[in-house]
Amino acid sequence: MQPFYYMAVLFIILLLARQTRTERRLFHVKLTSWPKQIVPAVVAGLLAGLFLSSLSLFIGFAFTSETVYWLWGAAVVLVLIRIRYVCIAYSAALVALLSVIAGLFSGSMDSGQWYGALLESLAEQDGAALLLLAGLLHMMEALLLRWQGDYAAGALIVEGKRGLLVGGYQLPAFWPVPMLLLVPAGSAGAAAELGWTPWLTYASGYSGSWTMLAMPVVIGFSSLATARLPRAKARKLAGSQLYYSAGFIAAALLAVWWEPLVAAVAAAAFVCHELIYYMELRREEQASPVFVHDVKGLRVLAVVPGMPADQMGIQTGEILHKVNGTPVRTTQDLYDGLQVNSAFCKLEIINLEGHVKFVQRARFEGEHHQLGVVLAPDEGAPHVAGRLAASLVDLLRGRRTTRQRGSTVTM
Repeated sequence: MQPFYYMAVLFIILLLARQTRTERRLFHVKLTSWPKQIVPAVVAGLLAGLFLSSLSLFIGFAFTSETVYWLWGAAVVLVLIRIRYVCIAYSAALVALLSVIAGLFSGSMDSGQWYGALLESLAEQDGAALLLLAGLLHMMEALLLRWQGDYAAGALIVEGKRGLLVGGYQLPAFWPVPMLLLVPAGSAGAAAELGWTPWLTYASGYSGSWTMLAMPVVIGFSSLATARLPRAKARKLAGSQLYYSAGFIAAALLAVWWEPLVAAVAAAAFVCHELIYYMELRREEQASPVFVHDVKGLRVLAVVPGMPADQMGIQTGEILHKVNGTPVRTTQDLYDGLQVNSAFCKLEIINLEGHVKFVQRARFEGEHHQLGVVLAPDEGAPHVAGRLAASLVDLLRGRRTTRQRGSTVTM
């Protein structure tokens, strides 16, 4: 099943590369680098996969290689609609629901025909176990969001209320998770006996041999942050996902105990995941934006890595209050303040806690004209990013990631 894992990594790389292109078109600088972003995502996914693989030794999922194909087939179909549908909650819920429906018709179909064989294969999938695995994966997703949910945060400009421009961050937090799950061996060649009985097969009385099944998946959540800093937004999402996963696991356990609940739990998992997404989106739209200029100065949207601002410790969300003693309220004020002394700069910054701090350094010829600071947008910005995530087709086609103000092309 290695090709599926490589597909998962490639998918995330394409997503990160697309985000880098968006930043370049909006700000004309390179704020992020996908090679540096993909490494922590892969490492975190490996750790999550190792934990769940170990846990599966005591659960014993009744999956086959066909389960992997069904999950990935569902994921590919769903991601053609929206990229965020690549999450395991959607594909597992869809396969579980379809397995219930297929079970109603599989007996009346000729298994010798291709459609009959497909229905039979789908009906044999353990929907309750799929939902339980998806719930456990969402628990890991919540922990990863808490730990590194802003690892791929990318700055952008969007239209806020009444068409006013605001800065924000897109958080495409996805992780490729490779798992080796303990499953009944069936007719598999490599198998082993166990000194214990895994939980899911205890009630069925299965006492045969066991093997390991490779099952790579993608977990993650995509969101937009305009009313919170990226790290705060990721942690808020982590809390929502934690509650969701706890309810998901509890409902899946009920479906394991009473199989007729599978369809209801699958539908609820899909709907609740969508509710979390749209509720978070609405909260952001109704709350006051963070990345707008303040009466005290100019808001920092982002800092270019390695530039003077980065070296001086200026952070996203802080306010440039004075430059070389000159109060700054507009971009022109910033330029004028820097021209006061072309060889040195001293900045008065209002930090995230509202306290004043001072930073300074020498200036050298050829350095960035704004010290590497990307400011919150003003009304002169010609392009904005769309609010909606692209489909897989848009991603593969390299569709433009920005649009002219006033147009309706989605991201």
